[in-house]
Amino acid sequence: MKKKQYLVIGLGRFGSAVATTLHAEGMEVFAVDRNMERVEAHRSRLTDVVRADAMDRSVLEQIGARNFDVAIVTIGEDIKSSGTITMLLKEMGVKCVIVKAFDEFHGRMLTKLGADKVVFPERDMGQRIAHNLVSEKILDFIELSPDYSLMEMRPNPEWVGHSLGELNLRGRYQTNVVAVRSGEMVNAMPDQNTRIGAEDVMLVVALTEAGKRR
Repeated sequence: MKKKQYLVIGLGRFGSAVATTLHAEGMEVFAVDRNMERVEAHRSRLTDVVRADAMDRSVLEQIGARNFDVAIVTIGEDIKSSGTITMLLKEMGVKCVIVKAFDEFHGRMLTKLGADKVVFPERDMGQRIAHNLVSEKILDFIELSPDYSLMEMRPNPEWVGHSLGELNLRGRYQTNVVAVRSGEMVNAMPDQNTRIGAEDVMLVVALTEAGKRR
């Protein structure tokens, strides 16, 4: 099977983490950054890395940007640069362009410029930490969209011993249980007869407060 090829533009903290993790997972990762120190620091950690300005269309053409399976633009703080690069990549025919956004306005702008997916790493990490701090039941939290969140959580005490049908979590809380882990066993297709144990871990998709208001 052919390895997926990723183009990562920007090797700041987020870009570096994305690029090195993908490479560690066996993917081919080509990175571009304007900072020579960052380029040198990553030479032995990625498939290839060059010092260049990705806002220059000729640079993107020289590195064959259109041939990559996924391009990831991680220079979220520089709104002009990330917007320009996103537009250039899509004009060149890159199939999937993922872009880091600084805030919601920046995210909307990137979407209009053609970004296939916009990520908010600082916001999302902050939300995950906050949710974990305020609720002992929530083990992990990922925002899937402004309307829906994916949560790994312990059951409330009053749920223990009851089936999903009896609990009616979808009707009562607009929450859908997609998996239940009991020790080493994982039920990836829980039904109305699935009973919840005190030590179970539930993977649920829940409607956010913003989603409930729509």
